[in-house]
Amino acid sequence: MLHRIWLAFILCAFIATLWQVLFNQHLGGFQEVMDAIYAMAKLSVEIAIGLIGLLAFWLGIFRVAEHAGLIAKLSIVLEPLLCRLMPEIPKGHPAIGSITMNMSANVLGLDNAATPFGIKAMQDMQSLNNDKSSLSNAQILFLVLNTSSVTLFPIAVFLYRAEQGAATPTDVFIPILLATSASTLVGLFVTCWVQKVNLFNKVVVIYLLLLFSCLGAVILYFSYLAAAQMASQSSFVANALLLSFIVVVLSVGAVKKLNCYELFIDGAKQGFELAISLIPYLIAMLFAIGMLRASGLLDIVMQSIAYIVNAIGFDSRFVEGIPNALMKPLSGSGARAMMIETMQHHGADSFAGRLASVLQGSTETTFYILAVYLGAVSIKYSRHAVACCLAADLAGIVAAITVTYWFFG
Repeated sequence: MLHRIWLAFILCAFIATLWQVLFNQHLGGFQEVMDAIYAMAKLSVEIAIGLIGLLAFWLGIFRVAEHAGLIAKLSIVLEPLLCRLMPEIPKGHPAIGSITMNMSANVLGLDNAATPFGIKAMQDMQSLNNDKSSLSNAQILFLVLNTSSVTLFPIAVFLYRAEQGAATPTDVFIPILLATSASTLVGLFVTCWVQKVNLFNKVVVIYLLLLFSCLGAVILYFSYLAAAQMASQSSFVANALLLSFIVVVLSVGAVKKLNCYELFIDGAKQGFELAISLIPYLIAMLFAIGMLRASGLLDIVMQSIAYIVNAIGFDSRFVEGIPNALMKPLSGSGARAMMIETMQHHGADSFAGRLASVLQGSTETTFYILAVYLGAVSIKYSRHAVACCLAADLAGIVAAITVTYWFFG
């Protein structure tokens, strides 16, 4: 799927450039596209190098958190809820532990740890699956919760915003939290409705009430703030939580007599390797998107959509985020490249740049997760998994646009 999209970008950009040269007499079109390719290739390396320090720092902190047992403790909080939402999994089954570890790692933004736990969870649930060629209800709900991606600390988005020169990289924290919560709740409700899971169970109701209370408090608090205060307050909350998280992790590690320094170094090494490994993916997607932009095709498409939106009386600024929204379910690297290119073109602190950031943090890469997790257990039939995941994606996109207007409109 992704390679077809990538080739389509390149071919469409070439045809658009050829049209400009032959019919609009724009003889510098090919030069502009080649300049864009070189610029995007250079930008990809600059981004990766700029991220080395930040990624190394956070992966070092996360390594200490993992060994300090904080992820395991967080998983204990989720277990009672999961037992009710996935009744086909017996209490105490290894699948519960794998699922809670995966979700806990996702909440803390530990993507590298979340994927192995997710594969293990799928394998554990597969042992209970009577039809080995089709997803079970528990596996489908697990996939929906993964693709909707509630992340308490969207570190990666903050890192890219900082790299692109955002004055306050964390000012999108609350908008992302609200958007990803909406995505998860819609995915949960739709899936439970399809699977006829009782959401009025006492334990489930308590968890949902707690979640809605927290979200309601956040919305109520920010609804009383002026537009200019929302971004600063969101940044304050994010920075306070991040700093507190760092101190708590290192303090717990010290109390447990862990060698926090060595663990941090091990994690930081992984961050260095991860930053370098991003270069090929960034180059591949950024140069294709750069070609689209330089050829004028992307601007024509966006202007056409904006014209239609304006004609029916709506604010069309959200249109600049449509490419990111469409790419996100298909490819993580593609969506990341779209976000970076949007911030590069419009500015990290522009409405479009902030919207791209919120969209990036609102959901996960649906088809990538489906491909990896289904492939891990050799399942051919996904049943209603794709429809439920896409419903969560759509809710996340709508919520991201709404809260971006609310905070930065």
